[in-house]
Amino acid sequence: MEEKIVWLSPEERPFKISGFAWFEKEKIYRRLPAKSVYKIPEAVNNLADNTAGGVIRFRTDSKTLHIHVRLRQIVNMPHMPATGHSGFDCYIGGVRKEIYISTAIPDVKSREYKKKFFQFDEKKTRSITLYFPLYNGVDEILIGIEAGARVFSPEKFSFKGRIVVYGTSITQGGCASRPGMCYTNILSRWLGAEFINLGFSGSGKGEPELAHLITMISGVRCIVLDYQANAGIETYVSTLPGFLEILRGRFKNIPIIIISRPAVSMWAFDSKSKDAWMKGYKFQEKLVNRIRKLGDKNIFSFCGYKLFKKMWQESTVDGGHPTDLGFFTMTNGLYPILKKVLK
Repeated sequence: MEEKIVWLSPEERPFKISGFAWFEKEKIYRRLPAKSVYKIPEAVNNLADNTAGGVIRFRTDSKTLHIHVRLRQIVNMPHMPATGHSGFDCYIGGVRKEIYISTAIPDVKSREYKKKFFQFDEKKTRSITLYFPLYNGVDEILIGIEAGARVFSPEKFSFKGRIVVYGTSITQGGCASRPGMCYTNILSRWLGAEFINLGFSGSGKGEPELAHLITMISGVRCIVLDYQANAGIETYVSTLPGFLEILRGRFKNIPIIIISRPAVSMWAFDSKSKDAWMKGYKFQEKLVNRIRKLGDKNIFSFCGYKLFKKMWQESTVDGGHPTDLGFFTMTNGLYPILKKVLK
């Protein structure tokens, strides 16, 4: 007997969409506002359509779960699986108890696909978390449940407020094998918190317009800056003080964590390159120490090379972008820091 599936829009209640700071206003799966009072650099504006960090959360008593996706475009990345750049991940379980079950694997030759996440024999209410693609846009989503099944509101996050992470391709999720393995998504599960992923591949360069856009996000409780790798040394030195000043003009007391560039594998063989990049960390460290001496005790500096040092030996796809193992290592480095700072 063929199962009868009812298709529902996750934009309607009781579904809850998180990770897109402007979604409630614009109803677009996008990481920055479509209509901005600040000029968004063209590359960043295009990458804002990539849905990294987006999450659909709900509970349902359906024994089966399907998804129908219409993507923004066909993506072909030679160093990142299609499951990562264009797939959806499904986790089952309440806040901080989520367990991975499956991935909706996209059709690499089409912008549209339908997939089944699971089929159980037992009918009971389950908490569902679906993670959006990391390096593609999404025009439309439908969630399929069995006829007669119900959908309920999700549990609330255990952490009140949003954590914003601004950075590079690594922040965006390159090159995780599937969306749930991006380090901001892992941290979201471990902390029970909503993350706003503002990683822009090759384009996290500390423009003041991006700082102003971050100040427009509601409910921010912590900000992580990790953009040195895209900015280079000179741009990093010239933009970081102003970026922090803009953020502090809006967020007076929340923790701001600054992480310098993580290592690349070549540093094991090229100490001059490593030393050149470490100049950015030394500048960052002096700047943060000076700000702390002026009374701002909620700003923190960390060395990405030391924080993620073990990551780069066997856990990147190209010497710089993490595999799932790399992202797990990053999360292990960041989790205790965030946990301590957020207290």
